[in-house]
Amino acid sequence: MRSADTEFVGGPLDGRVLPILLSPFNNVPKVYRVPVPAHLDRPADTLVYHRVKQHDARGRWRWRYEYAAPGAEAAAEQ
Repeated sequence: MRSADTEFVGGPLDGRVLPILLSPFNNVPKVYRVPVPAHLDRPADTLVYHRVKQHDARGRWRWRYEYAAPGAEAAAEQ
């Protein structure tokens, strides 16, 4: 399968560039969820990142993921 190096902005993965598997139409998923296992007294959690376009100086664009704060997603559903 093909993958694309995709930048993460915000949250614990801020500044990292990870290879993300592409769909059959060569797009990265709209929402990327990262499961975080429980550790010591901290319960298991899921980090949620949403896909947005990033434009460079020449007008070309690439996808990147921006962190969705845990409270922001609950507020958006209401």
